Amino acid sequence: MSTRPFIHDDFLLGTSAARRLYHEFAKPEPILDYHCHLAPRDIAEDRQFANLFEIWLAGDHYKWRAMRANGVPERFCTGDAAPQEKFKAWAAAVPHTLRNPLYHWTHLELARYFGIDELLDESSADRIWEQANEKLATPEFSVHGILKKFRVTTLCTTDDPADDLRHHVAIAKSGLETKVLPAFRPDAALTVNRPEVFKAWLGRLAEVSGTGIESLPALLEALRRRRDFFHEAGCRISDHGLARCYADPCSDAEAAAIFSAAFSGKPASSREHAKFASYLMLFLGRLYAERGWTMQLHLGALRNNNTRLFGKVGPDTGFDSIDDSPQTVALGAFLDRLDAENALPRTIVYNLNPADNYAFAAMVGNFQDGSIAGKMQLGSGWWFLDQKEAMEWQMNALSNNGLLSRFTGMTTDSRSFMSYPRHEYFRRVLCSLLGRDIESGEIPDDDALLAPLVRGICHENARQYFNLP
Repeated sequence: MSTRPFIHDDFLLGTSAARRLYHEFAKPEPILDYHCHLAPRDIAEDRQFANLFEIWLAGDHYKWRAMRANGVPERFCTGDAAPQEKFKAWAAAVPHTLRNPLYHWTHLELARYFGIDELLDESSADRIWEQANEKLATPEFSVHGILKKFRVTTLCTTDDPADDLRHHVAIAKSGLETKVLPAFRPDAALTVNRPEVFKAWLGRLAEVSGTGIESLPALLEALRRRRDFFHEAGCRISDHGLARCYADPCSDAEAAAIFSAAFSGKPASSREHAKFASYLMLFLGRLYAERGWTMQLHLGALRNNNTRLFGKVGPDTGFDSIDDSPQTVALGAFLDRLDAENALPRTIVYNLNPADNYAFAAMVGNFQDGSIAGKMQLGSGWWFLDQKEAMEWQMNALSNNGLLSRFTGMTTDSRSFMSYPRHEYFRRVLCSLLGRDIESGEIPDDDALLAPLVRGICHENARQYFNLP
């Protein structure tokens, strides 16, 4: 039995070339986390977490899925069990996650945040709980301390157009070294199929935009105003979480009629919803291009599949999956329409179905236009694909159909301040992949080629690409 800790300096680095690339070129790079779901309020208030449950388990549907699979009752996931009880239930489940990325992430996070090398299980749970909680009480583990510890230069949160961004204003005045910028997430604008949600959101949008919204032109004007407001606050990135890309033809008159019906309380049919979403996404794409923003499209999530448990515990609790609906025809049509108008912004397309990796990689390549290096991006593996195997799939598809050297790299896409080792994990996977290519003679063992490649993917490409203030 090895005496070396599970998480060691050369974790995942199986070749000498991989170890050199990681330690010399990847590890020293800071983090630019251009897409996450961290709460701006926690950053503004420099939150100090009371215990390991608060910072690590609360809201983590990845862990809840694994716990349910291990026979853990719901009260220890989303229910009313005490924080330490929930942590101990997770600890008991951890040994059963071998070969699941959660096993890697769990021990990498314990090691990097708290210096804990002990494997987490039922027998070590109490010791690890106490050790971690003792450190969480120190200033180094406030939110600002964590961002400094992991050398996060910039992070972009995910914000509704109806948000007043008051927490971002407070952060900007706080003296925090990490630049915290909003990102524009107008998913609620598409919800004409759920009038109660749509109309409530319109009310909030009207309040912050200073205009009544009772017609489609008024909605478009409000979105334009909010785009400008977000831009002044430093926003340069939008984000859209879509089940699929929308590209159904829709006239101004059709869109206005669908809006009016939803405003009066009539749900849009599936066909009407698709047409309205197509219309609005084109409008938004044009808005982003006008200001030089980047548009992010997260495609392929099939949400809330377990209706019984969704009704009991709500959304984002671990009942989502991978959709296998055809995507590429609509994606191509949407991008082509914007390109034909010279209104296609920088775009990152994130694919959730691994079967579509090559199709998406090939499609985005159709719209590279020479104006910006890597203008069209196949985004990093996300959600079900943000683990070693799928990260390699994504990078192989990108390498074979585009330029890996222009890849903007990893982002946490996380709601947890414990997720920054995900960047380290990605960098180790990247260097492992390149190291194997070097060892097999498929790429030159030449640091003049490899150093800028690795450094670029880890940080520099994103810094140049996003045009952040």
